[in-house]
Amino acid sequence: MSTSEQVVDSPEGWVAEHINRYVDTDGADGHEWQPGVFTLLLTTRGRRSGKLRRTALIYGRDGDAYVVVASQGGDPRHPAWYLNLLAEPEVQVQVGADRFTARARTATAEERARLWPTMAGIWPAYDDYQTKTDREIPVVLLERV
Repeated sequence: MSTSEQVVDSPEGWVAEHINRYVDTDGADGHEWQPGVFTLLLTTRGRRSGKLRRTALIYGRDGDAYVVVASQGGDPRHPAWYLNLLAEPEVQVQVGADRFTARARTATAEERARLWPTMAGIWPAYDDYQTKTDREIPVVLLERV
């Protein structure tokens, strides 16, 4: 994934403003989104368009890996960024000022069972989102390459 390509920021409104502040300040404004809740920027390649798409996600840690949740607020469909990384698992990540390439993978059932409570501890609404949908909300590990 080339970092020199133009990135299309998918979200609109306050999320787009959050991403712009995050990028413009190398994460100084935006990394800590709310007290104790930290976000990273994930860039995936669009599975149909081929364009680079960036979104902001709450994250946790599991050893050296970053952990994100494909919740989409409990929508019955997976978020586009998740479908994109299934098609192309090489992604770009920005955590604060640190930018790196990572390989994304869906957590195994055992990993998900262990990581879900951690992520719901960071963002309790994840538990609510899971009750709103029949799909099992994926937990994703981002491993630096």
